[in-house]
Amino acid sequence: MAASIVQRCFAAAVKVKRPTPLFTARRGLLSAAYSDPALWEGMEKDPQNLALLAKFMDSAYEKKLPVSSLTISRFVDNISSKEEVDQTEYYLYKFRHSPNCWYIRDWTVHSWVRQCIKYGVREKALHTLHNKVQYGIFPDDFTFNLLIDSCIKDGDYKSAFAVVEEVMLQEAFDLPSTQILSFYTIGSYLATKPTLSVAEERALGAALLIVGLKHSSSSLGVSAMLLGNTFLGAVEMQSGVHAVFRGMPLSWRRGYLGRALEVMEGVASDPGDTKLSRDSLDRLSEVLQDLSSKFSETAEQQQQEEGEEEEGKKETKKETMEEEDEEERAKLPDYISRFKELRGQLESRGKVEPTSFQDLASALAAHSLTAAESADLDEYRARVRDWDAEKRDLVVREKESRERAEKERQEKRERREQLERLATEAEAAAQQAQ
Repeated sequence: MAASIVQRCFAAAVKVKRPTPLFTARRGLLSAAYSDPALWEGMEKDPQNLALLAKFMDSAYEKKLPVSSLTISRFVDNISSKEEVDQTEYYLYKFRHSPNCWYIRDWTVHSWVRQCIKYGVREKALHTLHNKVQYGIFPDDFTFNLLIDSCIKDGDYKSAFAVVEEVMLQEAFDLPSTQILSFYTIGSYLATKPTLSVAEERALGAALLIVGLKHSSSSLGVSAMLLGNTFLGAVEMQSGVHAVFRGMPLSWRRGYLGRALEVMEGVASDPGDTKLSRDSLDRLSEVLQDLSSKFSETAEQQQQEEGEEEEGKKETKKETMEEEDEEERAKLPDYISRFKELRGQLESRGKVEPTSFQDLASALAAHSLTAAESADLDEYRARVRDWDAEKRDLVVREKESRERAEKERQEKRERREQLERLATEAEAAAQQAQ
């Protein structure tokens, strides 16, 4: 595989002209200034022949020698075509499984995502992000935002949410801009009415709950918390609480549907203007009814099976649930009754927001995203300067290391030549003595 990659690199290297990627006028949420690559591309680059870099890395890996983070960084920075993106994915994987795997630089990850977007192969960035442990791709907030916005531009909300899921798993909802993009992405994705698997419900619930907690004083935030607890409660009721928090930055405490009702109760008693969106309440109502119907059918089926005593009857597998999970399931009728009561209170107190969750998210983006971008761009400029200084320092250290290695080789060569000369002189003297 490595040999064929080197051949493709050589083939790419002899091309006189490379096709320039075509860009269509698409509109995302982020401003043109935010996604403009001019600042990044304006950094001093180190032009390299990818074929020679590939050959060097292959040779190093075959000899089980380490490849420096600067080498893989140069490879990523010098991508100039879609085909070279494919080749780079291979070397990112190789670097991650090498002795220097922990030293992939933040700017290398940022550059990789930008190159994938630039050459129209965003799926490569998504693949390496989803398999981050295998590739070492752990983006910063700014890079996450660029990738989410790229998906939004294409109306690919499923992929945009896949990025939001990674943001949630890496607990990277620190920037207000990331929170806004996540709200918008989830609202737009849910508006497509996707058929969700249990794993997708869990991811949606976790993302909504965590980002909603950061906006708990707004109608959008409490609606997100309600939806998040609703999705997680559905998973808990069907598969137990262990299926909810395992591998997720979530609490292991049972009772997510109960906490959804607590959100309703809190809003109902709040004297402020906070409201719950009607569609989030409708979603909770649907989940409660679906669970009730499902459990009723399951109970009837179990009663019929227990009444049958035919010999050789194949036993059906039953999902094993802990006693506490079964106790949580038993609370479902109470949850349904309490939900109806609380919804009535919300309606009577004018605490139901007719605006959809998606429109609330869009309104937040229109109102607050510009101000959030400004702070991000200031931080990004400072970060790029730091990256540039760090990269220059690495180049200097690499040069000094090579000079020391060359000096050591030269000294060894001179010592070897001196020993050979002395041996020759001693042999000549011995022959003369004879």
